[in-house]
Amino acid sequence: MSSHPRVAYFCMEYGLDSTFPIYAGGLGILAGDHMKSAGDLRAPITGVGLFWDEGYTRQVVGPGGGLEDQYPKTPRDAVRRLDVMVEVTVRGKRVPLRAWKVERFITSNLYLLEPEHEEDRWITQRLYGGASEDRLAQEILLGVGGVRLLEVLGVPVDLYHFNEGHAVFAGLELLRSSKFGGSTLRERLDRLRPHVVFTTHTPVPAGNEVHELALMRKMDADLGFTDAELEVVGGDPFSMTVAGLRLARLANGVAELHGETAREMWRTVDGAAPIIAITNGVHAPTWQDARVRAALVADKPRERQDAQLWHAHQVMKAELIEEIAARTGIRLAVDRLLIGFARRAATYKRADLLISDERALARLFEQGVQIVYSGKAHPRDTQGKALIGKLIEASKKHPREIVFLQNYDMRLGALLTRGTDVWLNNPRRPLEASGTSGMKAAMNGIPNLSILDGWWPEGCEHGVTGWKIGDADPSDDAFDEKDMARVDKRDRDLLNSVIEREVLPSYKERARWVSIMRASIAMSEWRFSSDRMIEDYLTKVYGATEAAR
Repeated sequence: MSSHPRVAYFCMEYGLDSTFPIYAGGLGILAGDHMKSAGDLRAPITGVGLFWDEGYTRQVVGPGGGLEDQYPKTPRDAVRRLDVMVEVTVRGKRVPLRAWKVERFITSNLYLLEPEHEEDRWITQRLYGGASEDRLAQEILLGVGGVRLLEVLGVPVDLYHFNEGHAVFAGLELLRSSKFGGSTLRERLDRLRPHVVFTTHTPVPAGNEVHELALMRKMDADLGFTDAELEVVGGDPFSMTVAGLRLARLANGVAELHGETAREMWRTVDGAAPIIAITNGVHAPTWQDARVRAALVADKPRERQDAQLWHAHQVMKAELIEEIAARTGIRLAVDRLLIGFARRAATYKRADLLISDERALARLFEQGVQIVYSGKAHPRDTQGKALIGKLIEASKKHPREIVFLQNYDMRLGALLTRGTDVWLNNPRRPLEASGTSGMKAAMNGIPNLSILDGWWPEGCEHGVTGWKIGDADPSDDAFDEKDMARVDKRDRDLLNSVIEREVLPSYKERARWVSIMRASIAMSEWRFSSDRMIEDYLTKVYGATEAAR
């Protein structure tokens, strides 16, 4: 791997383990898997992030039935303090930063920054906490502080990878310092671009972060650039995604469909890097149960493999059912189809789609269907919390068929993607950038039942590796709010039809079901692994800058 450029990977969050909660959701889990595979493959990638004092929310149902957000302190037993110090400026004040190196969970190098003094810890108090000023301060620490930390540590960097727009101020710092030469801003941009790549994750224009130039100046996020210079980089107001696209020589979406969506979204941005697609992957040693791998050892007859795979699945299903009983007092049946749905509680993901038609739901219950839900909403996302409220009410109305598990985290995610029978995903296409939970399920022999969005158009062979919900006609993609009710009804009807006509009949035929499980595993083990993803980055993204070294 030494022939590849040496990469500095910047991300706001990292999901390494449930006991180290410096992650919020999919972006962090992806970054954690990225760094795990980087270590496994000995790829020259160094990670940079922030140490969050309280991490993300622990979200539970309170005594009154509403969701409560709790913020336990992040343990420091997984990190080692480094004997270095860097400094950034926030609101006109110099803020010294100390650095930690992650010592557990990964074999690659990952450094985390936080303010040295207690009075400055408001910046890293809570992952994604606070308002715009807090976010800007956090992004100054990540981007500006991260570049300065690597310099102080003497880490050689050929290429800077900004994973989402949060890291863009690293680019401004590199421009400010003329790291790669040039006198005018245009010259410095031209010299910098060969050394920057950018990954975009958000296929909704409104979800891409922007900042007013006046606020950037107030927070010292402008780094001394004039408004006109900042506008050249990120526009006015300053778009972190536009800046990422203009600072980079190459950008990527996180699935083939998302690459198409991103190219369409940002087609009018002058000076933007070309956008390709690198489909996300998940770290198989973390997410695939060892019992699944053991069942499919090649030197065993097919019949024995099938029997052991089914047995392993039933054991994992029983483990999940025990966990559900311990958490809720409800004991689901191991011999009935168990559909799993667990992800961030964003409204476009439509967690309530399956439960919104009581008559159709009753038919599914009569045929033995059970559903387990989990999810977590951003603490200030009232719509997301209302969505979770619907799931909780449904579990109270149908206590023998529906359960909701609170405080979704990595540990619970692993149990669900190993112990359910079918993994459900029904976002409004094409708003799901990737959706890696389905990859984890697939690796454990859990077939996906999904809208053809995110990664699933690449993995779906209908009736073989899982099932699609409807087709992929771009003219049906729903952005018009007035049309959403029609699209939701159509997709709900299609979903119920697939479950009744295809999923349930397949589940009742053991040999057929096990063949789908096997196909799901075979489809996902390499193609949707983070090892494959890293190799794609090395050859298609990082390697494309080799000539710039």
